[in-house]
Amino acid sequence: MARKKHIHVNAFNMNCVGHIHHGLWTHPRDQSTQHGTLQYWTHIAQVLERGLFDGIFIADVIGYYDVYQGGVDLTLREAIQLPVNNPWLLVSAMAAVTQHIGFGVTATVGAHNPYVFARDVTTLDQLTQGRIGWNIVTGYVDSGARGLGQEGLAAHDSRYDRADDFLELSYKLWEGSWEDGAVIADKARRIHALPGKVHPVVHEGPFYRANAIHMSAPSPQRTPVLFQAGTSARGLRFAGQHAEGVFIGARTPEAAREASRQLRQAAVDAGRQPDDIKIYVGVAVVPGRTAAEAQEKYAEYQAHASAEGGLAHFAASTGVDFARYGLEEPIAFGQSNAIQSAAAAAQQQGWTTRRKLLEQFTLGSRYTTIVGDAAQVADELERWVDVGEIDGFNLTRLVVPETWEDFATLVVPELQNRGRYRTSYAGGTLRQQLFGAGDRLPQRHPAARWRR
Repeated sequence: MARKKHIHVNAFNMNCVGHIHHGLWTHPRDQSTQHGTLQYWTHIAQVLERGLFDGIFIADVIGYYDVYQGGVDLTLREAIQLPVNNPWLLVSAMAAVTQHIGFGVTATVGAHNPYVFARDVTTLDQLTQGRIGWNIVTGYVDSGARGLGQEGLAAHDSRYDRADDFLELSYKLWEGSWEDGAVIADKARRIHALPGKVHPVVHEGPFYRANAIHMSAPSPQRTPVLFQAGTSARGLRFAGQHAEGVFIGARTPEAAREASRQLRQAAVDAGRQPDDIKIYVGVAVVPGRTAAEAQEKYAEYQAHASAEGGLAHFAASTGVDFARYGLEEPIAFGQSNAIQSAAAAAQQQGWTTRRKLLEQFTLGSRYTTIVGDAAQVADELERWVDVGEIDGFNLTRLVVPETWEDFATLVVPELQNRGRYRTSYAGGTLRQQLFGAGDRLPQRHPAARWRR
């Protein structure tokens, strides 16, 4: 009998008060207003490691949500990803109190220079002994572009063109500047690095230029594990070329299966293997010791959620100010320069009026929510993995740290009993933990062409 696929789980978080399920920061047990303290993050990291999570995936956005009602009043009142702090500065503290969990951290291409960014990533990969992943985003709010001195966002597909160029230069730095064995640290001979094994990178791209040596010696993974979330036509092509982990939004396992097959085919089209990509769906889980307890907890969470906060967040994702429409007035989505897949999903699901949209945000988000005792939750997670042909989940927070404590205490043992979840960490880098094929990107990945 074929071995059952293990289910991969990341904690999905953001360095802010309100992340995905808006309004729940007001819950009396929620601690997200403490996100500006190290203790908040180190405790979360330790909870996740006890629960044998793959890691913590930290979202980010450069900018803020000012589409809904044409301003930021609701965004500020409801703490809708504002204020938002830098996610990268959290990693060292969490790594210091853990040994195994990975860190998938978001960085927006247009907000960084690849020469300096490559050093930042290498530094953290060294400090964590190879536990760093990068979620590559191209930006989707005009407010961030204005903050960076631009008139507004560049065209959707051109942002991916910039990301391709950014990655090519980064690959050259990470993979090709320092040969294996360049560092010998020979004190007796006074030779730390062999000059003949360190090479300048020359890059003349459409967006970036460089002629320089990578400032850091190689880290355990060299290139971090590469995550991505775009599923537009251009995003699919980008994922097929580069991504090792992709986050998709899907309302049903059947929809997830369709997206998964498209992504795996995109990888094949790029000369890679279908299993070179791990595919994750974002979900919320409300478990209880009994089904009744889970339902009570779910009702309690709903009482603190903000449906309008969720709608304001979605407005930024689609570029449509839903506040301009009456409750029953048909919404004109049009062609968005923000997240094209978000607008497409709304139209496909028939969310064509503000009332229908608000009905999707009763928990402050449109994410799939699984409520039940441990067996019921495990049944549903297995169904998503098996029918949806996915690899795992981004487990979004409802109440911090209760969401992840409950999952680790109630759901993980049930999944372990079914042979669907690890019982211990295998050790090694994040890439080794995810794929079991070594620390480095495989030779068929486009980054490998720059190796010496």
